[in-house]
Amino acid sequence: MSDATRASKRHVLDIAYGADGDERLDIFFPASDGKPMPVHIFIHGGYWRANRKEDYAFVAESICAGGAIAVVIEYSLMPKVRMAHIVKQVRRAADWVSGNIAGHGGDPSRLSASGHSAGAHLASYLGARGPHETAPLKTPVRSLLLVSGLYQLEPLTKSFLQAEIGLTQQEVDRWSPYDAQPVEDIKATLVVGEDETEPFHKQAEDYATLRAARGTRARRFVLPGLNHMSIISEMGNPQTVLASLVAETIARS
Repeated sequence: MSDATRASKRHVLDIAYGADGDERLDIFFPASDGKPMPVHIFIHGGYWRANRKEDYAFVAESICAGGAIAVVIEYSLMPKVRMAHIVKQVRRAADWVSGNIAGHGGDPSRLSASGHSAGAHLASYLGARGPHETAPLKTPVRSLLLVSGLYQLEPLTKSFLQAEIGLTQQEVDRWSPYDAQPVEDIKATLVVGEDETEPFHKQAEDYATLRAARGTRARRFVLPGLNHMSIISEMGNPQTVLASLVAETIARS
C-alpha cells in the first residue's frame, strides 16, 4: 500500500527535523487550491522497538482525503535509546512542522496528530506532560486521534516486550499517559478495534475515564471486526470509519 501512495501522491521524503540520523519525516500532499492547508502528523507503532516510517506512507490516503498535508515521522528505537529520548524526538518533530510547514503550503495553526499502538502512546505526549515535567507544555497540536494505544506501561514489564526493550521503573512512572496531565484545550479521540485483546479495551476505557476526571474529556470508539493489526490498515482507505475519524480530527484542529 505504501508504494502505491508514494507513486500517486506528490511528496517530499527524508526531511531532517533534528540532528540525529533517525530524525526524519516524509510529507505527502493532497490536491490544493493554493490556500494554506491543515496538517496532520502520524506516528507509527511497533512497541517502540520496530517498524519505520516508509512502511506507513499509506496513512496519507485518509489524511489527504481529509484535506490535510500528511507528515509521517521517524524516531529512534529502543533499546538503542530510552523512552525519554523518543518522546523528545516526537515533540521536536511537531515543533519542526509548526515552524516549517508553511513553506510547504501548510497552516501551522491547524495542526493535528495521530498514532497507532506505541505511536498513540507517543502522540499522547504532544498533548500532555509527564508527572515529572514541571514546565507547562507548549504544543502546536490542537487535536489527537489515538488508535489502539498503550496508556499504562506497568503491565508491559511482565510481557514478552520486557526482554526486548527493558522498561525501567522510572520510565513506567514518568511515561505512562495514565499518570500524565493532559493539556485542557486539546481534543482527543480514542479508538480500539472490536477484536483487539481485552487489555487494549481496558486501557482505552480507563484512559478516557481519567481524562474526563481531569477535565479533558475524550471521545471513545470501538470499530467492529478489527484487530490490533488490521485497524491501522483502515487508514489506507478513505472510505472507512477510521478514515472518517481522521477527517474529524483534522477538522477539529
